[in-house]
Amino acid sequence: MSAVPAAVPQSCEELLAQMIAFETVNPRFGGPADGQERLIARLEALAQGWGLGTRRLPVPEGGENLLVTLEVSADAPWLLFESHVDTVSIAGMTIDPLAVKLDGDRFYGRGACDTKGSGAAMFWALQTYAKAEQRAHNVGILFALDEEARMTGAKAFAAVELKEFLPKLRGVIVGEPTLMRPVVATNGVIRWKTITRGRAAHSSIPANGKSAISAMLRVVEALESHYVPTVTGSHPLTGRAAMSVNTIRGGTQVNIIPEYCEIECDRRTVPGETEAQVWAERDAVLAGHEVEHGEVYVVPAMGDETSRELLAILQPILAKHGLETKGRGEPYVTDASHFAEAGAPSIVIGPGDLAQAHTKDEWVSRRQLAQAATVYGDLMRAN
Repeated sequence: MSAVPAAVPQSCEELLAQMIAFETVNPRFGGPADGQERLIARLEALAQGWGLGTRRLPVPEGGENLLVTLEVSADAPWLLFESHVDTVSIAGMTIDPLAVKLDGDRFYGRGACDTKGSGAAMFWALQTYAKAEQRAHNVGILFALDEEARMTGAKAFAAVELKEFLPKLRGVIVGEPTLMRPVVATNGVIRWKTITRGRAAHSSIPANGKSAISAMLRVVEALESHYVPTVTGSHPLTGRAAMSVNTIRGGTQVNIIPEYCEIECDRRTVPGETEAQVWAERDAVLAGHEVEHGEVYVVPAMGDETSRELLAILQPILAKHGLETKGRGEPYVTDASHFAEAGAPSIVIGPGDLAQAHTKDEWVSRRQLAQAATVYGDLMRAN
């Protein structure tokens, strides 16, 4: 594993290499408790050295986001950019995950694609923009925690600090690997745990107990037979809604009638569907079953209605660089949903392909990394 460098980077690629050198695997996936904080401290020091403003923003569930800002005028509109600093696990990777490997157009390392590449391109564009004579926007970059697990960093910013910017905010650009194509709509997700309870007894006399697993089998059958077929919503950009039961746990040992069983369910929502609608559908199907629900996780779907003006600003920049200009939709979720839900026009765009994210040899195109820094910088300068 490589040592974390201290030199001031002289290019976007050097900056990305320094960011990759920090192990920021999300703690929920076995990463170090202070990994994200250590990278944020490094980015904070670089920003201050480049004459940019910095703010640490507490996240209620733990840790701090970093907001890097350049305010050119009290009257200028704001553009915000966002990239998450955490990654998925480095276990089983076939490359050194924390030491950059270059091979032609490929820049290898954990997070190179998802999403330290976007973050480096945004940061490099901002420090370049800070030196420009023509500066049309106030600009901020949010380096957010915990996107890969619970999106607590984005949710915290959307709930509190984003409100400061909304009156003069032109929009938020969220970095994710989109092949530098603008994503203006995404599906959402609602996850929950459903629990059945029974009564423990010795397995030699099953009638003395009540099996929570048997009860759960009936619940799963109800969901798959009477709920899944009704999930038929669709959106022209993001595709179809979906529902699936994806984990099950129950019982303690083979000679005890199980008193507890749980499943985890994943419901993908399309723009226009609401959380209340999902709960009503689920509860109607499970009426008559003795169940409990808990551990809810919600990321709202994001429609394209509020981002049209921001897309209109971005499109000529993309066209100038030979990039696709049409707004796209995707079935996955991103931090952008929380910003859009809070009222901020939001577009997801960044270097790299989702097919390279989370892989054993993750990489990003060096050409796209350079394109991203240029496009982000041109957007900062756009009138």
